[in-house]
Amino acid sequence: MTAFRYKALNSEGKLVKGVLEGDSDRQVRGTLRQRHLRPVEVAEAAESLRASDSGRFRLFSKRLGAGDLALVTRQLATLIASALPLDECLQAVADQSRKSSIKSMMLQVRSKVAEGHTLAHALNQFPQAFGEMYRAMVNAGEEAGQLAPVLEQLAHYTETRQHTAQKLQMALIYPFVLIAVAFAVVTALMIFVVPELIGIFAHTKKALPPLTVGLIWVSDFMRDYALISLLALVGIMWASGRALQHPGRKKRWHHFLLRIPGLRGVLIALDSARFASTLSILMASGVPLIHALRIAGSVMTNLVLREASNKVSVAVQEGSSLSRAMSQEVFFPPMMVHMVASGESSGDLETMLERSATNQERELEMTLGTIMGLFEPAMVVFMGGLVLTIVLAILLPIFDLNTMVR
Repeated sequence: MTAFRYKALNSEGKLVKGVLEGDSDRQVRGTLRQRHLRPVEVAEAAESLRASDSGRFRLFSKRLGAGDLALVTRQLATLIASALPLDECLQAVADQSRKSSIKSMMLQVRSKVAEGHTLAHALNQFPQAFGEMYRAMVNAGEEAGQLAPVLEQLAHYTETRQHTAQKLQMALIYPFVLIAVAFAVVTALMIFVVPELIGIFAHTKKALPPLTVGLIWVSDFMRDYALISLLALVGIMWASGRALQHPGRKKRWHHFLLRIPGLRGVLIALDSARFASTLSILMASGVPLIHALRIAGSVMTNLVLREASNKVSVAVQEGSSLSRAMSQEVFFPPMMVHMVASGESSGDLETMLERSATNQERELEMTLGTIMGLFEPAMVVFMGGLVLTIVLAILLPIFDLNTMVR
């Protein structure tokens, strides 16, 4: 059976949408009429996905958020562990989903499985929703007959990633709100308040202090060119984003970021933790080391670090040990290299990689906590200095007002 997306009118004349399974669109239309719905449009879900590749559906439905992916994986793992047939498990996951996009996706996967394909092959239809690491682990689990435990590991991994991302987002909310409020307050002062206060000095012939002259110039500029400056800033950001789509320019930009002292450690810790965690879970699922290294390297966001991981993969393929290959690259933390070497010696490489990833994530959290702890008072001091500068620029001519009048 195939999944079909439909639009129909109910008895009240309202348009309703949904997903149904059927052998043909005619059967689906008949089912809708039995439900007292008048079919308006019926099409295969896969065709709907392809037709909307350039529209909203591509941006919001072909990708699964970390929360949705973790929920789907956890439900599937639980159902498979209960010894239900795979197609029934997929049907149950689709029925439990409240989002039509996820329901349609899971029904398409179920249709492929019902045709005799493996789950990993069925997931290949949606590479943006189920990444290469996800599909590789599912494939390894199916080949080893351990699909349920592998899906449990995947669910745990996805939930951990989501939890880490949420903690980082929560840590960044306050600084960004503080910056936005400070920018709005200063802009309002410069555009609406400062011109009224400075206006009392407009008819004097006495030269104003340089600080006041500078404040007047900034106020006039922001009042006259604020909109143009904002549009120019948006244009520069858009052009920069377009320029960074080129791999060469993006790699040079990533190389520049790694040269910034404070940022270098954060980027390396973030990507190396992701690398070690992915490699650990892949190897624990039975994925060969060379294939696991290639997949683990692809999850790194920095192109320079990704290139370093590719060099490690090539060196291991040529016969080098993993720890020796990693030690040849300057970007992998020494502690991670030592833990990998210890894991290779003891034959417990997966556990040592997992511990290394945990250490890197803990170190990253501590670093970000320190940065945020220093940023907040620094921002308060900066705003205080900025307000003090504005107040002094206004008060200096007032202190000398009698002299200017004479």
